[in-house]
Amino acid sequence: MRAWLLWLLPGLLVGCQMTPSTLPVAEPAPAAECRWPAGPGDDLTRVITALEAEGFVVRHTDASLGLVSADRARTTIYHDNGIERLPRLGGFVRGGSGGHIGTGVVLGFGGGPGIDEATRVERVSAVVAEREVRVTRDIRLIDWRGDLRESRSASDADFCRDLRRVIRAVPAGEAP
Repeated sequence: MRAWLLWLLPGLLVGCQMTPSTLPVAEPAPAAECRWPAGPGDDLTRVITALEAEGFVVRHTDASLGLVSADRARTTIYHDNGIERLPRLGGFVRGGSGGHIGTGVVLGFGGGPGIDEATRVERVSAVVAEREVRVTRDIRLIDWRGDLRESRSASDADFCRDLRRVIRAVPAGEAP
């Protein structure tokens, strides 16, 4: 190999190692309702109690940061509704020596255990600061094989409004 070709190789690979110009951001951005001024009773224990009342399992807390992370998983069916499957018709052509050709159509009938279920995992993180409460939520859909089918930010106005209402409904003395 010629030595001058080796000098071209690093020049060709330079574009492969570039860093991104922007960092990833949540798409879509969290709704404005997912951020509200902290009230006198808004504290971490009330948020934890409210999340547990909504069926979430608390996975991590950091009291110094005012952070709580929780998730809940539900089994769903028909997770690929709306996705068109490929047709299941087939055929074959068979050739042989002597100029004979045979054709045919194959009809197949299939069955299975019917385990076309998926798991929908919602993850919620809440930060309770001195002046503000922030909530983010994302949803992941994992099919029965364990493959990730969908992942999206789901910090929508309805969810945050409902969670805020549940947090305010928790009496201050009832929170553990």
